[in-house]
Amino acid sequence: MAAVITGSPVPSDSTPSDSTPSDSTPSDSTPSDSTPSGPGSSSSTPTGPGSSGGASVGRRRNRHQRGLTRWLVQAGALLVGLLMVAPFVLMILNAFKSPADYSAGGPLSLPREIYLDGIIAFWERVNFPIKLWNSLWTSTLVAVLAVLLSLLNAYAIGVGRVKGRLWLVALFLMANMLPQEVLIYPLFNMARQVGLTDNPWSIVIIFTVVQSAFGTYLLSSVLGTFPPALLEAAQLDGATRWQILWRIVYPVVRPTMSVLMIFFFIWTWNEFFIPLVMLTSNDNQTIPIALSSLQGDRMLDVPTLNAGALLSLLPTFIFFLIFQRTLTRGVTAGAVK
Repeated sequence: MAAVITGSPVPSDSTPSDSTPSDSTPSDSTPSDSTPSGPGSSSSTPTGPGSSGGASVGRRRNRHQRGLTRWLVQAGALLVGLLMVAPFVLMILNAFKSPADYSAGGPLSLPREIYLDGIIAFWERVNFPIKLWNSLWTSTLVAVLAVLLSLLNAYAIGVGRVKGRLWLVALFLMANMLPQEVLIYPLFNMARQVGLTDNPWSIVIIFTVVQSAFGTYLLSSVLGTFPPALLEAAQLDGATRWQILWRIVYPVVRPTMSVLMIFFFIWTWNEFFIPLVMLTSNDNQTIPIALSSLQGDRMLDVPTLNAGALLSLLPTFIFFLIFQRTLTRGVTAGAVK
């Protein structure tokens, strides 16, 4: 009793057997309940043999469907390409046929021999070098002038922010939709009043204005999204409007202008109705008018007509081959920023 009151340690209570952590053995803390031991456990890993097989079958089925769709699209594209190439193949076949060979075998037969008299006859009958020069210089001049006029108009509408710009763009779009039959009578009267009847410059002036309507509509839409901060920074640096146009705006829209120039050249080259009315003398006519002169009232020399069409196609085909890369760069210029 005296020992307990004075607080002296009792040896029997401090034995090591009482202080051993018997309750904290690892056997009690093992995560036995967290392992998916039963067949109805909620584990997300596929354990059955049929799950991986079903996924692989689904992937093979999707791959087969994608491959089938790809082959169908390629077959359709090949069919469309053949339909587009077929007229050119027929033109080349019939351009080197004699009239007797064409009458005997028809347009689908192969030529028995290479017949060049049709090309020579067309060359001499229509005076092809003069027609080629008329088409070449008028189409080139229209393409250059129409692109420059389109750039100036679009710069005033898209960057200058003139009042009523939307109505102006809509007006240019509506002017581009007008058929040539509506315009030919007032255009002929105006050309006669200013003394440009039977003059190739009348074609240059008319088609420069007509083509620039479409060019203005396209370039004004492009310049309408031009960043104003860049223009303001150029103005703060002391750049004039002319310098902003040629040093900032022109490098941005140059690919689009290249595409427009190619299109304007080809469109002007193929024009027929307005040059037929405006140009009456043989020395001022263009190649499409020369082709129409081969068709008579009661007879048609099909091999000579195909030979003339082949000769008329070659300059534009060579022009397209030369500027093919320029056209590709211009079309894809705004695809990636």
